[in-house]
Amino acid sequence: MAVDHDRLFKELIQTFFEEFILLFFPDMYEHIDFRHLSFLSEELFTDVTAGEKYRVDLLVETKLKGENGLIIVHIENQSYVQPSLPERMFIYFSRLFEKYRTNIVPIAVFSYDAIRDEPSSFTLQLPFGNILHFRFFTVELRKQNWRNYIRSDNPIAAALLSKMGYTENERIELKKQFLRMLVRLELDEAKQRLLMGFFETYVKLSDEEEQRLRNEVNQMETKEKEQVLELLISYEQKGKREGAKQKEREMMRKMIAKGMSIADIAHIFDLTEEEVHKRVND
Repeated sequence: MAVDHDRLFKELIQTFFEEFILLFFPDMYEHIDFRHLSFLSEELFTDVTAGEKYRVDLLVETKLKGENGLIIVHIENQSYVQPSLPERMFIYFSRLFEKYRTNIVPIAVFSYDAIRDEPSSFTLQLPFGNILHFRFFTVELRKQNWRNYIRSDNPIAAALLSKMGYTENERIELKKQFLRMLVRLELDEAKQRLLMGFFETYVKLSDEEEQRLRNEVNQMETKEKEQVLELLISYEQKGKREGAKQKEREMMRKMIAKGMSIADIAHIFDLTEEEVHKRVND
């Protein structure tokens, strides 16, 4: 099943918006009043010329400290190389400004694996003069050295280790440091699950690597070792339960495809018909 990168990034940044700004834009962070935050509904724009529709990833309405006027932060995740992105960022900016008539803060997050020099502006110029020079903020994740973030107590830094610059030989150490960060953060279960799910979407260790990771964890200091092992075991068990549920769902769907009634399937699995419907449609 294809990964919905935009949805994952949207959920992560929406949950940890303040932490995201603090991590990558500390100067901006100092000016934003985070007591006033509102996540706006998605905007859908149609490119009449190309005949395509584009949906803005994340819009956040907030305020600047000491000012009454609102600002809108627009964050766009770019999970693949697209040379036309600067133009699209400008189009989004102009459409958003036309609708809201307030200051717009455009941010592009480049999350694909390629390392390249991405532009942060869109320019229109003629031989006799410049017409437009539009700039936007950027975060180029693959250019970030993951080791620079492992001592951070910022939850979004922990999740985004998985999209930063690391080598194949560093994957085990990467996950170990991620788990150490997760233990140190002491988040509630829902946020912890969000970070773990995001990380493991992009960094999947083989069984051999997982065993090597377990061996390395066993060599850590006693208290930290126990906490990290507890986290590992907890998510391994959840993974096994999810795997069993997925197999059960697939089996039910095959039975339905062969014409078996929901009532008979419910009887076989000792469930109500409503529970069967829910599991099949999950």
